Amino acid sequence: MGYLAHHAGLTTDIYSTARVWLSRVHGGLAIASVAGCAFFAAACGSSLATAAMMGRVAIPEMVRNKYDEGLATGCVAAAGTIGSLIPPSILLIIFGAMTETSIGALLIGGFIPGILSALIYMGMIYVRASRNKALCPPIDVTVNWRERLVSLKGTWGILTLFLLVIGGIYLGLFTPTEAGGVGATGAFLLAQFSGKLNWTNFKDSLSDTVRSTSQIFAIAIGASLFTKFMGISDLPNVICESILTLQIHPMLVVSGLSIVYVFLGMFLDPVGVMLLTLPVVFPVMEGLGYNLIWFGIIMIKYLEIGLITPPVGLNVYVIKGVVGDSIPLEVIFRGITWFVAMDILTLAILIAFPQITLFLPITMMGP
Repeated sequence: MGYLAHHAGLTTDIYSTARVWLSRVHGGLAIASVAGCAFFAAACGSSLATAAMMGRVAIPEMVRNKYDEGLATGCVAAAGTIGSLIPPSILLIIFGAMTETSIGALLIGGFIPGILSALIYMGMIYVRASRNKALCPPIDVTVNWRERLVSLKGTWGILTLFLLVIGGIYLGLFTPTEAGGVGATGAFLLAQFSGKLNWTNFKDSLSDTVRSTSQIFAIAIGASLFTKFMGISDLPNVICESILTLQIHPMLVVSGLSIVYVFLGMFLDPVGVMLLTLPVVFPVMEGLGYNLIWFGIIMIKYLEIGLITPPVGLNVYVIKGVVGDSIPLEVIFRGITWFVAMDILTLAILIAFPQITLFLPITMMGP
């Protein structure tokens, strides 16, 4: 679904629409970039792909309008991580497969936290741009309401696809696996209807799908083997019982895990972090009585922070690959500082108010 939508050009109009609507707002192009990443994530499911695609479209436009280079690159690198939360999310699917947690509930549970992350990013950009005009110089352009309304025609395909897939899971019309098939068929039909699908990009979509699916299966096989060996060693049970007998307040355990995961995310890729820690951490969280859907979303938020923190912030290096030598790596890392702070704020809100995550999964009609 994601590759068909991307290669057929169904996602390229998202940023253009957001730019038209927000160009007169303080920091409008950066806010539009965050909105574009959120919409693209709804058809993609990959943080790295979201950052790469939106980076090619949004960063040159911001640099051309003399936006601060750190903000221009940092907002796309950070907003790309939203692809890990807004369904369909590859990381949530891997988490569900490794822990035997309902993938449908995880996908639905990531929707509001993903939107919350995007809104907090946008709010921070607006406040900073309002206080420092040099950060995001005003754009001298006049856009009337007719142009705004006409620009919306490029968004209906992605919105329809998203509502079809996520709405179907939420209402219990089909399982997540069936939703993938429905989404892929819908993306194919939309691409055909728009006239943007040809043999070349259809072939590219298939080859990219086979490549990424093979990688995910390799990860799943490794995770399964690792979990089996951990079970034989009985190490997870020993650690779980040790922590439970200490009678530590559950919130202290969550606080400790926050520090550990953010630290690990600085050096390991997200899947590697999950592979190494879940067999040990998951039984502990289950033993402490935490809702496992909530924990899944919190863990993905941990991994999002790791995607943009040095020295191994993968999204930052993806953006560096997009901009080449025109913007130094240290400028990009400097630009994501404020976004890391906003991620920590979002994480604190999600931990303090679990109902933000659990509201939709509790009310969903699907399994």
